[in-house]
Amino acid sequence: MKRRPRRSAPATLSALVILAVCVLAAAVSVQLLLGERPWISCAAVTGWLHGQHWTDVIPAVAGGVAALLGLVLLLAAVLPGRARVLPLRGDLDSGASRRSYRSTLRAAASTVDGVSGAKLKLGRRRVKAVVTTARTSTEGLADAVRTAVEQRIGQIDPVTPPAVKVRLKTSGSAS
Repeated sequence: MKRRPRRSAPATLSALVILAVCVLAAAVSVQLLLGERPWISCAAVTGWLHGQHWTDVIPAVAGGVAALLGLVLLLAAVLPGRARVLPLRGDLDSGASRRSYRSTLRAAASTVDGVSGAKLKLGRRRVKAVVTTARTSTEGLADAVRTAVEQRIGQIDPVTPPAVKVRLKTSGSAS
């Protein structure tokens, strides 16, 4: 189970732009059918477009913006997003949300003696833990935190266990 995020933001933005263009075209069409003066004169727009040359700045910028926007939308559709549910070994559809996975590993790091606080960052293949301590001597603390986090990862049993990196921050006061 590798549930990926939905690409709702690019899809919504594209749909709104297309909807706005269609509403404008429909409104101008209805105004023309009713014999009223349209908001946008088709003759004026086509005349202005006919007066533009490929070597002018406006068509070049408009083409560049359209190409860049198309490339961004294509990449948003093709590239996979960060998995929202991390697959676990065991049942076919077993998984853990990134949020619960991170909080469980943070709790494991916080239970180590001498740790006053822990922050974790989950990457695709790595867990980075930043641990704060009030100890003046931090010998072995990073290894103890790494062992505790790796032990919890072993209990959770993800399909691809991440590497654990620990960094210590001292508050400077003696305990």
